[in-house]
Amino acid sequence: MAGMICLDTNYLIRSLVAGTAPAAQVALWLQQRIPLTLSTIAWYEFCCGPLTPKDHQMAQRILTGGLLPFGPEQAVESARLFNGAQRKRALKVDAMIAATALLAQIPLATENHDDFLVFVPLGLELLPS
Repeated sequence: MAGMICLDTNYLIRSLVAGTAPAAQVALWLQQRIPLTLSTIAWYEFCCGPLTPKDHQMAQRILTGGLLPFGPEQAVESARLFNGAQRKRALKVDAMIAATALLAQIPLATENHDDFLVFVPLGLELLPS
């Protein structure tokens, strides 16, 4: 999935806020026709809200690359990442999001850069913050 970018939940949320760095960056990526995607795990987090119907519609328009599924292969990779990050409970969902991007071989854009750094030595590609 070359040329695609996976967004973390927080990056998608902030991209909906005018004047933020993620909003400007997402606008640039869309202008450059770079497909943007999201893990179904991150989509779940996003849909937990709070969000308005307009937020939901805007997010769907941003995600030109659709959603990345989370299935058995992603579950196994998530466990590998979680275990490789010293089993820190706070990283369980982040490991799931990271595994989805890693297996799709696409970089992850996040505002919680420090939370995902632990997965970089395990193969995750993070975009610079």
